[in-house]
Order: sequence, then structure tokens, then C-alpha cells
Amino acid sequence: MPLEAGLLEILACPACHAPLKEQEAELLCTGQDCGLAYPVRDDIPVLLVDEARRPA
Repeated sequence: MPLEAGLLEILACPACHAPLKEQEAELLCTGQDCGLAYPVRDDIPVLLVDEARRPA
């Protein structure tokens, strides 16, 4: 289930504060130098840098 549009508009990357975009079961940071991917578990974004996947 996709996140509500209003929620996605106010969420930001905790590491660099760039906006996030939804892709499958992750929220991707749109910051050029960051690029972290945060998991979404049970429709709840897990915005912890320690839980984020680093860019490849």
C-alpha cells in the first residue's frame, strides 16, 4: 500500500534533509550526495540512518 501523498510531502531524509521518493518497499533520498534507501515495514517508514541501505 503506497504512503499517503500528504505524508510523503513532509518526510525528509534524516541524514541530509532532502525530500524522499517512494519506490517499491523503500523511501529513497533524492539528495545527490546521499542516496540512502529507508525501508517501509507494515506501511510504516523506518527513518533510521542505521537501518538505511547505502547506495550501490
